[in-house]
Amino acid sequence: MSMQNNNYDENDIQVLEGLEAVRKRPAMYIGSTGEGGLHHLVYEIVDNSIDESLAGYCTEINVELMDGNVIRVSDNGRGIPTGIHQKEGISAATVVYTVLHAGGKFGGGGYKVSGGLHGVGASAVNALSEWLELTVYDGENIWFQRFERGKYSEPIKIIGKTERTGTTVMFKADDEIFETTVYSRETLLKRLREQAFLNAGLKITFTDSRPDEKGENPFSETLHYEGGIKSFVEHIHTVRGLESLSGDVIHFSGMYGDMFAEIALQYNNSYNEIILSFANNIHTKDGGSHETGFKNAITKVVNEYGRKMGLLKEKEKLGGDDIREGLTAIISVKLTECEFESQTKVRLGNPEVKPFVEKLVHEKLMNFLEENPDIAKMIFEKSLSALKAREAARRAREAERNKNAFGKTTMPEKLADCSERDNRYTEIYIVEGDSAGGSAKQGRDRRYQAILSLWGKMLNVEKARIDRIYGNDKLEPVVAALGTGIGEDFDIEKLRYGKVIIMADADVDGMHIRALLLTFFFRYMRPLITNGNVYIAQPPLFRVERNKQVKYAFSDEERDQYIQELSENGKYKVEIQRYKGLGEMNPEQLWETTMNPETRTIVKISMEDALKADEVFTVLMGDKVELRRNFIEQNAKFVQDLDI
Repeated sequence: MSMQNNNYDENDIQVLEGLEAVRKRPAMYIGSTGEGGLHHLVYEIVDNSIDESLAGYCTEINVELMDGNVIRVSDNGRGIPTGIHQKEGISAATVVYTVLHAGGKFGGGGYKVSGGLHGVGASAVNALSEWLELTVYDGENIWFQRFERGKYSEPIKIIGKTERTGTTVMFKADDEIFETTVYSRETLLKRLREQAFLNAGLKITFTDSRPDEKGENPFSETLHYEGGIKSFVEHIHTVRGLESLSGDVIHFSGMYGDMFAEIALQYNNSYNEIILSFANNIHTKDGGSHETGFKNAITKVVNEYGRKMGLLKEKEKLGGDDIREGLTAIISVKLTECEFESQTKVRLGNPEVKPFVEKLVHEKLMNFLEENPDIAKMIFEKSLSALKAREAARRAREAERNKNAFGKTTMPEKLADCSERDNRYTEIYIVEGDSAGGSAKQGRDRRYQAILSLWGKMLNVEKARIDRIYGNDKLEPVVAALGTGIGEDFDIEKLRYGKVIIMADADVDGMHIRALLLTFFFRYMRPLITNGNVYIAQPPLFRVERNKQVKYAFSDEERDQYIQELSENGKYKVEIQRYKGLGEMNPEQLWETTMNPETRTIVKISMEDALKADEVFTVLMGDKVELRRNFIEQNAKFVQDLDI
């Protein structure tokens, strides 16, 4: 989609207000001063280059993460206009980097479609950088200007001649503002890959040239996908080890007025749906009008097709959840003016987009199903199978309700409950194994700490439909103890414990138990995670002792440090105990190290990146052994308590 406007000059840059507030309230402009906000700086500068690509000019973007956590972004677009801005009396390029809400996106005609923070991007990044250097190539001259914390001492100046066009921005995030200025290669790579998929044909090269411990580490990857969002769907299936059930990726697009929509979808052999929606290249995590239009249309089309072909009984109707089981879809819309329902742009509000997407999907998908009866039959049969499983789950759910008809849910036999009933104070430890459970029961504070012992191998819910979850003898005790119900019955108001703490051995089996439980919570009790109720206990790996002086170490490094301290640099003998399992600790030790709120370490499980979590659960709990092995090998260094 190309919306060209060759007359892009200094008069297209409109000014709305000043820059003072950004350093005072950075979170208002970039979301936070943590890791998320830090990476957002890079996205803002890259988004400006992508806007040039959307306008039909830029074909290549280079992003380099340099030593000292300096970022360099360069493109081969038209170059930011450098002429004198009529209203401000300074170069338009300087205006873009020093005035909030200045940019080619406010009706000056610079861009018809754009992402970014609607013009606050470049200036906000400048304000929050220790320094920023801007170089503009206009096909004749090379222009340069340096800023420090948003201010400049010299105006933009010509430093050489050139035949190329484009913009290069180098900056260093300000450590006075940010909690950390260390970038994650994986986080940047994921976002840049996403942008390359959304802009078919655009070439983004990402280089991480920071040296590692050995002084080496030049990492570089070129992200270039002629297939665009079709390639995006294929990529998702490849990294998760999912097999396609519907042949090639189904892909269609359409335009109405200034609105453009593009959709790619494919069915796979899992029981989960993956729908990613974007508006002007911005990931709308909470969906919005484009996603609603898509979901409405696909439900309508599959039901209509079923009736037309005599595959549905008269009163039978497939639900949206049934039809989207095992579906991966990317929905990308490009609009002249996006209306987002929040500052962080996680939900698209434009009401006119819903009927446009709905009509497009209805027409194109119905045509596809009629022209591809084999694929249509597969989609229909998978949806029907999901409907039957949902009905079986409903019957199982009703049986559970009838069993507890008087509201007296039977508590699990292996639950040692606490006396406190207010969930603001209570916590439940879910412990694997009877010996560890026994120690935990004896060591706990009975007033507010409950212990639930698990035994045997838990069901891997990644490979099971919801009808197999109800009544499962390993999962039922967890569901009963927490009191919330699962799936569509889940009610967080009924949660009996404010903290749900998974306590497992610090070895591979313990890691597996944690992964199985987290997968279960993620798939069927997700609000527990989004609400911040789920924690992982961190038991120590070693006990180091000399003359009744005891230290507990949670890593090899900590163990070595305590050995040095207690042995007074090797002069005295030190006793070292390696804990192979929680059951090896007596109740007092377990309380002191892992359960006492004053001294314990527990890790809260967050949902900051739902898609990444989804991907990890699919890989860890899925069928592809090779992918699982690769994941564990690549991430073992981050898992301090992994005992191989």
